[in-house]
Amino acid sequence: MWKIAALMPLPPEVIELVFAPLKGRADVILPATRDRAGQHAALAEADLAVGDFTGELPMDAAAVAAAPRLAFLQQPQVGVDTCDLDALTAAGVVVANTAGANTRSVAEWAVGAAFALCRRLAWVDRRMREGGWPQLDIGGRELHAQRVGILGYGAIGAQAAGLFHALGCRVSYWSRTPKDGAVGEYLALDDLLSTSDVLVVTVALTPETEGLVGPERLALLPPNALLVNVARGGIVPDEAVLAALDSGRLAGAALDVFEGEPLPPGHPLRSHEQVLLSPHTAGASAQAQMNVIGQVMANLTAVLDGRPVEHVVNGLPPLVHRR
Repeated sequence: MWKIAALMPLPPEVIELVFAPLKGRADVILPATRDRAGQHAALAEADLAVGDFTGELPMDAAAVAAAPRLAFLQQPQVGVDTCDLDALTAAGVVVANTAGANTRSVAEWAVGAAFALCRRLAWVDRRMREGGWPQLDIGGRELHAQRVGILGYGAIGAQAAGLFHALGCRVSYWSRTPKDGAVGEYLALDDLLSTSDVLVVTVALTPETEGLVGPERLALLPPNALLVNVARGGIVPDEAVLAALDSGRLAGAALDVFEGEPLPPGHPLRSHEQVLLSPHTAGASAQAQMNVIGQVMANLTAVLDGRPVEHVVNGLPPLVHRR
């Protein structure tokens, strides 16, 4: 029997339901406690693992060292920034993500957030709940008239670009290299920023992109620009966002991600009137969650069947062998 460490923070009854198709072929191990000690104890006897999508239990070098039998790590998300890929690769652990599972969900959230910022929907809702009637104070702008810049042109960036283009927006994008058949015009990074009324951040967090859009680059944005971040908080630092909002360079920001998650109580972003907040759930639609579960189970089943897994992200051969 293969042993699978399930590190996601889900109720045991949900874990049992998710892994029911593997009953009789694999044993599922849950951490006794939601801390590093519990994680390491579960990994100590695991052949396979499904990672923690919250990042609370990262697969760092210490976790890899605690897992001498681990042969395969399945991340139940696209991002692998909580994994030490070098340590995992050196240990011979094949790592896979769920590429494409939440692409539409995140892209639709980005478009919806841009609509909300343009029409100040969250601000108006708060005033109404307070008893106000801000009919003469709303203003707002129509999304189709905005120049939209997509920062990062992976699957989510491409999907978002297509949706914005379909709404009539002028779309430009930046990525490390231009993309054949891309929607919109490829621009150098600083040129993209200087011509984006709405900047949508979808690029993956890597050592090269951490802090990519700091105070200097935010200052390149047109006056009263809007920011939508569905990537990772570290790409556009929280303090830089706050400073740009307070200076008026940013007229609003829709943030699904933050440098530290959960966002601490009392953090200035929580009380800023021009910010639309979301708890890292842009990719958590019902359809996306089903897609993620489907990909996780398909890869685990492939391992048990002796077939190659899909969406390997660390360059190791996709056929997983018991260690």
